Amino acid sequence: MAEDSDAEKTEPASAKRLEQAREEGDVPRSREVATFTVLMTAGAGLWMTGGDMVRQLSSALVSGLALDREQVFNFDVLGTRILTDVTRVLLACLPLGAAVMLVALASPLLVGGWLFSGKAVAPNLMKLNPMRGLGNMVSTNALVELLKAIAKTLVVGLVAWLVVLAQKEAVLGLMVEPLKLGTVHILDMIGSSFLFIVGALGLIAAIDGPYQMWHYANKLKMTRQEVIQESKEADGNPQVKAKIRQLQREMAKRRMMADVPTADVVVTNPTHYAVALKYADGARGAPRVVAKGSDEVAAKIREIAKENNVALLEAPALARALHKHTEIGDEIPEALYAAVAEVLAYVFQLRSFSKNGGHKPDKPAKLEVPPELDPLNPAAQKARDDMNNQGTRP
Repeated sequence: MAEDSDAEKTEPASAKRLEQAREEGDVPRSREVATFTVLMTAGAGLWMTGGDMVRQLSSALVSGLALDREQVFNFDVLGTRILTDVTRVLLACLPLGAAVMLVALASPLLVGGWLFSGKAVAPNLMKLNPMRGLGNMVSTNALVELLKAIAKTLVVGLVAWLVVLAQKEAVLGLMVEPLKLGTVHILDMIGSSFLFIVGALGLIAAIDGPYQMWHYANKLKMTRQEVIQESKEADGNPQVKAKIRQLQREMAKRRMMADVPTADVVVTNPTHYAVALKYADGARGAPRVVAKGSDEVAAKIREIAKENNVALLEAPALARALHKHTEIGDEIPEALYAAVAEVLAYVFQLRSFSKNGGHKPDKPAKLEVPPELDPLNPAAQKARDDMNNQGTRP
């Protein structure tokens, strides 16, 4: 049951899925909306400008048929005359043609928007697959197109029949009207009838537009597994990222352990924490932390330090403070200068004793560590609590 649920396309299409569909030329389209807007514009344009356009075309026709002898036998004059008449015809049709062209270009904005995709016009042999064609013929989309065709036939036929009935007497009256008046009258009737009939298609377009949007969204729905897989591809596989972080930590740990032999001293807790310090004699700046760790890492630092004769010093408060307030590569805090100076002085004296003999130095008895830097000191805990309380006050 769980596998069936995952296989069902129940999730809305992601932004990436929608963008991929657009790149492939797949966007919602409603031919009914485009047809309705173009035909309605053409009908309205004919109705509003039809009379003036007929007069201009009639004048151009009369002018074109009225030729004298000079125009017939003089090719230059005849060519100029034809060019003038053709220009008059084009200018007469220009407003209507421009309006129809603009609406045809703008109609895609109603459903799907403009789209220029090279993939949509690229050769695709799958479109020539006869089995795929047969599948499209018996698909749900084919059934919807059949129902739309039947609905358009019924709606347009019914409206056209009603329009003809309403104008039956006016059509019969054209026989007794003068030619010019009758021509204007019949054009007016044709324009109004055209608008009524095309207006009936508005009902089909009003239904088809939202349907195409719903059908497109439903077609691009994704399964839960597809959503999860896309998220992994976008954000990275969590398991792979976790493995990378683990490898990075291991590499950093190996680099840190390689620096332990170069340290001057390792300050310990003695078992929970270990912090390796190095001071470059003659260089500017304070001693730096070259390695630090707790529990198993601290034990490994102590082990490497013993193998490489790096001095170990138990100073619990100092070790805790250094571990808490420093990172690898950082200089020690200024508040710990005095305590670390005592430690380094002890280490350098111990080295001198190992080489030259003499009096063995005593370990520092009590290192001064500011209470607020020791994580286990009550004063440090109280200071942190006060800071937290101040941060939560309105």
